[in-house]
Amino acid sequence: MGRGTRRRRQEATLPDLVDQIARLGEELHVIGRELRRANEIQVHRLLTEQLDRAMDDPALAAALSTLNGISEHKRRQMLFANREYATILLSHRTGTIDWSELLGNLRVLCRNEIFAEYWERTVEHRRSLAAGSLERRVGEAVDTLMEELADDPEEWWIVGPSPEPPPGD
Repeated sequence: MGRGTRRRRQEATLPDLVDQIARLGEELHVIGRELRRANEIQVHRLLTEQLDRAMDDPALAAALSTLNGISEHKRRQMLFANREYATILLSHRTGTIDWSELLGNLRVLCRNEIFAEYWERTVEHRRSLAAGSLERRVGEAVDTLMEELADDPEEWWIVGPSPEPPPGD
């Protein structure tokens, strides 16, 4: 086979190779996204197990909680409120619920007195969240829900930010 023939054959197969590499790249991206999702779920499972143990054992609850001056009973309630919030957030992260459903779940959770107290007591914890992060955007949405619920708790089903996802979601 001559040099020119070989070159033409290579040039003819090049677009197919580029397409195959592009498809492989897309597949690897999907696999990577699914691995991240599986890892998030596993980390959440581990944290939930820790929270469960802490809620059952006051000594562990004290080690896990950063809230001071509260009873063991109240500490367990705060840990559980945190667990519920984290589960709703994970549901959104993993694509189980969209932004609108996230807001709906949070709207109901924000009506709970214990969650409202948890949210108030942990305001300082949220100050270090990265600007633009999902956690920051969701925290700001909860802040809006809490403010609007305080103004008009009778119409709780319509309070809160727009059901349209914020940029970056």
